[in-house]
Amino acid sequence: MADTAALDAAPIAAALPESRDDKALQRKIFLGLAVLLVLAPLVLYPVYLMKVLCFALFALAFNLLLGYGGLLSFGHAAYFGMASYLSAYSAKMWGLTPEVAILLGTATAALLGLVFGALAIRRQGIYFSMITLALAQMAFFFALQAKFTGGEDGIQAVPRGALFGAIPLDDDRVMYALVAMVFFFGMLAIYRIIHSPFGQVLKAIRDNENRAVSLGYRVNQYKLAVFVLSATLAGLAGATKAIVFQLASLTDVHWSMSGEVVLMTLVGGMGTVFGPIVGALVIVTMETYLAQFGAWVTVIQGCVFVLCVLLFREGVVGLIARMLRKPL
Repeated sequence: MADTAALDAAPIAAALPESRDDKALQRKIFLGLAVLLVLAPLVLYPVYLMKVLCFALFALAFNLLLGYGGLLSFGHAAYFGMASYLSAYSAKMWGLTPEVAILLGTATAALLGLVFGALAIRRQGIYFSMITLALAQMAFFFALQAKFTGGEDGIQAVPRGALFGAIPLDDDRVMYALVAMVFFFGMLAIYRIIHSPFGQVLKAIRDNENRAVSLGYRVNQYKLAVFVLSATLAGLAGATKAIVFQLASLTDVHWSMSGEVVLMTLVGGMGTVFGPIVGALVIVTMETYLAQFGAWVTVIQGCVFVLCVLLFREGVVGLIARMLRKPL
């Protein structure tokens, strides 16, 4: 169903060409987000906010691949989860400072993305998706069997440490400041990629791959590049999450995590700049405040997804963008 929705939903970025006024509007939204990031911990619980920001960055990274690269991956949990494990392990066992541990986890995701991407891009459509799922399952079983991952127990009691060896991160508000900066940096990096010449070629490949080939573009190289970029940013989200929650577990690398990020992207709006943020906010809020319903949370999420597909395939932000005739 996710594959069908991804193919049917017309990307808003393609439908609504951007003008100078549109870019000015997007800059104002960025400024508004920056203000919200500063004020949010004064009202809401910092740990909840950090979870939203980590998953929002994860969804933004996935949207870069799906919404702008046109590649539907069912295995993005591999990069998110393995980065989480390496970040947690290096912080706990090697005593690395949190920024170095996060960078190491991110680099691990980038390397894994390069290897998996080189294999997956050899096929298209559902075959590509199935290859990514199979590779992600290999990563899951590796995490289950490897000694350093702790098996079903995961890596627990990961120390947050001190940023640059000088700023202790034990206080949730201090940790939130770091997560907010990581998220904002990741969001700006993705925005720059989307609006660069590289991003324009990606959109051309997404919309008409044969025409892009006829114009002389090396399509597979562009696909591999966006795959690695997406995996790297997903790893950044996973590595940061491990430090925040002081835990890396099989949940981070499970196939359900790959499905969850697809859900976030489609609910918020595939092919939009800010849609995945809204999607992550909706899904994480449901998981947090509906936790008392237990397994029924998954059923509720499924109902929300079905409603989105049936009523507004563009997602929440995509629908708003279409109504305003402004790319968001």
